[in-house]
This record gives sequence, structure tokens and C-alpha cells, in this order.
Amino acid sequence: MSINSETDLDPALFTATVTSLAHSFGDNTRRKIYLYLREQPGATASELARHCGVHANVVRHHIERLTEGGYVTYDNVYKTTVGRPAKGYRVVDSNVAMEGSIRRDALLVALLEMALERLGPKAAESLAHDVGLEYGRGLGASASATSRDSTVTVKTAMSSIAGLLTAHGFAARVEEGATTQSVVSENCPFGSAAQHHPVLCAVDRGLISGMLAGLGATSTDVTLTSRARGDTTCRVTA
Repeated sequence: MSINSETDLDPALFTATVTSLAHSFGDNTRRKIYLYLREQPGATASELARHCGVHANVVRHHIERLTEGGYVTYDNVYKTTVGRPAKGYRVVDSNVAMEGSIRRDALLVALLEMALERLGPKAAESLAHDVGLEYGRGLGASASATSRDSTVTVKTAMSSIAGLLTAHGFAARVEEGATTQSVVSENCPFGSAAQHHPVLCAVDRGLISGMLAGLGATSTDVTLTSRARGDTTCRVTA
């Protein structure tokens, strides 16, 4: 295993970071929302709509994207009048620095590689799947809390999952089969680490299983193909 120096740049890791930032901040209204929440934490969708000059439903769409990327969260704001509490939005971390993110992630991937080498293939794959499963459940539950869809099918869930994965650097898209839905990832945030340790691909299967559960979709079998294991695409099918 080799650890990159600060002057080295893993192309896959760089692509993952840029993909994530573009997915979350590629829209001008989305950037306005994020910058406003940095200064005015706790703002509601109505307040953000007035600030941006758009309908509140447009704001909610952009909030979903920022939530997918882990940049924005919310707290319930209870009113003195009868009715459901409003959602007061706030940024999770006021620092969005791409260079620092790349270096931090490179260090974590190096640590992960060493841990996998010491665990052995079977235990490493089981661990990778379980970590993906738990993380995916959390992502799915967070996305479900901000979603306006009351009915969740595997089809709608996989569409949401593609967005969530893209926000995390996977550059994912949905492909629909006759009886199945697949998420195909064009990029791997693990970079060269996945080539050295294909067991990391089990994270993808766990992630999607967890996100399906977190989003409230009906339980289904999830299968995986990956380029690191010799397949033509990185694809998770449900």
C-alpha cells in the first residue's frame, strides 16, 4: 500500500469531490439558500423563498439536494398555534473547502486500506457491507424526512438513491429493466483503493440496501457488479 503525498492527486477522488460539489452547488438558487442559511440558521422554506424570489416548493426541491450532500439539516420549529411544526433549516458545517476535503478523504482511504489488509478478505467484505448498510439507512432516513413523496416504491427510491450517491461523488444514474431498477455509478470515491481491495465494493451494496430501507421502500434483494471485480460496470440492482 502506498500513501499519496500532498502533491499527488488521485483522479477518481478529485472527480468524486467535484461531482459532489457540482451536484449540491451547481444551481444559483441553491447557492443563495446555502449562503443565507450560513448567516440565518433556522430559516424556514417560506423565508428562503422570499429571499430567493421563488416559490416555497422550489426551495424545498433545492433543500433536498443540499440535504443529500450532507450540507443542510433541519430542526422542528414549534408554533404557538395549532398545526404541524415548521422546519427550520441550518447548515451542517460552515466550511466547504474542496482541497481540504480531498486531503482528508485521501488520509481516511489510506487508513481504510491498511485496516482491510489486516482484517482479511472475508471479514473485510462483511465489515464493508455493514458499514454501508448503516450509513445508507441514515442517508435514506434523512432524505425521507425532507421528501414530499408519501408513497415510496423501489423505482422512486432508486431515483432518489442515484441523487444521494451523486452527492457523495459516485456520479450515479438509474437504468430501468423489465422487472428491476439499477443504479450505475460512473465514478468511485474510493479511487484506486477499490482496485487494490475489491471488497470495498460491498459498501455499495450495503449503501443501497440501507437507503432502500431508510427511504421506506419494500425490502428487496440487492445484487452487485463492479469494475474492480472484472465486470463491465459498477451496478447495483434491486
